[in-house]
Amino acid sequence: MASWGERLAGVRGVLLDISGVLYDGSEDGGVPIPGSVEAVARLKRSQLKVRFCTNDSQKSRGDLVGLLRRHGFDISESEVTAPAPAASLILKERGLRPHLLVQDGVLSEFDQIDTSNPNCVVIADAGESFSYQNMNKAFRVLMELESPVLISLGKGRYYKETSGLMLDVGAYMKALEYACGIKAEVVGKPSPEYFQSALKEMGVEAHEAIMIGDDIVGDVGGAQQCGMRALQVRTGKFRPSDERHPDVKADGYVDNLAEAVDLLLQHADK
Repeated sequence: MASWGERLAGVRGVLLDISGVLYDGSEDGGVPIPGSVEAVARLKRSQLKVRFCTNDSQKSRGDLVGLLRRHGFDISESEVTAPAPAASLILKERGLRPHLLVQDGVLSEFDQIDTSNPNCVVIADAGESFSYQNMNKAFRVLMELESPVLISLGKGRYYKETSGLMLDVGAYMKALEYACGIKAEVVGKPSPEYFQSALKEMGVEAHEAIMIGDDIVGDVGGAQQCGMRALQVRTGKFRPSDERHPDVKADGYVDNLAEAVDLLLQHADK
């Protein structure tokens, strides 16, 4: 593998995943990953542009930012690319009226959306709301439509909380795809449009940006397919087998965000 200097040369912008990189979540708010609060502060004091790119669809963007600020992170809503606001925009643009299978915490993102007489289904990480009854209701809505539209906020397989690994929205998305014989539209990582919108907000080209995440497929693979570089942290959902993934190889593996920031500040933008 090339030296860190070669791998990080010319980086001007950094996209940071949140869950598993900044903190591990839990029902009581979770805990910051050691060194991550100061790592974000150091990045923001540097010449590098920083944006947060999350697939968290349990909370509104405002609630997520509030939680991170309470943990000590320097972060504002305008710096976060999140799937629920992006999906809300798509629904408005296309005149779609969703049946929402989401957690109560994210409903506020859809306040301005007409949900009467649904002509699509929006599925997010609904947690305990992924009951048979609720999944069957979403299935029936889709099956009654002439041209069914299923929008999924991300398609992660699992994520990590302080209590352990948690099944993510992707598993339920796949169930509805299979049952209805359709393909979901993904709003969130690893969708190319999602990464491109984050790059546009940051004002850098793909080849000038690097993604730092804990998901070898959604973060690393998705970013690389857009022409970005990507580092995987060995925190969050990272599994040792990720470093031997058959299809995706990160541009580097680091123990945590603090180590990634050390390397970036040493080698980036050279």
